[in-house]
Amino acid sequence: MPGVNPDSEITRPVAYFDGSISRPVRDHSPRKSQPSEAVEARLELTDPAIRVVTDFVWEPPATVREQSSIDDALREMIRAGVRALLTVHDDMVTGLITSYDIQGERPLQFLAVSGYHRHDEIEVRHIMTPWERVPTLDWQALGRARLSDLAAFFRSTQVTHVVVVEFAGAGETFVRGLVSRARLARHLGHSI
Repeated sequence: MPGVNPDSEITRPVAYFDGSISRPVRDHSPRKSQPSEAVEARLELTDPAIRVVTDFVWEPPATVREQSSIDDALREMIRAGVRALLTVHDDMVTGLITSYDIQGERPLQFLAVSGYHRHDEIEVRHIMTPWERVPTLDWQALGRARLSDLAAFFRSTQVTHVVVVEFAGAGETFVRGLVSRARLARHLGHSI
């Protein structure tokens, strides 16, 4: 898929235009007037890929500070009803952490090689995926892609989430959204 970059070449943290991690929500959106879907609609592989993007222009991103404990991060995911959080330091996006990271092998691997001994000592920064390793998709390319392209991307990798970035003038980049493998699978009605 054009614009898919699983090994992002962005080497600095991504921020919004004003340097913060939040963006104003537009009040004149036709999307805002649509009723929220209790059950996610079935989509076809030929539908536009942006149909499964959590667009941060309309929904604020779920974030966690790098210094937070992984237990606090998991509680925040449960509270927000998400499986991934953008990690931040001083209002800059520094990476991504997922429930799979927290509940999988990463905490035990970290404890085995660090001076830490207890699970409750592990901070998000110890096991998160740092920004330079976070898989990204370009917003403009995603706008031209179909769900079949997105499904092919997820089949070619083991990632559960991919961050959508938008490039602005003067070389600025900001996080535009997030795509979840699980959400895509729910919309398609089958695993990917």
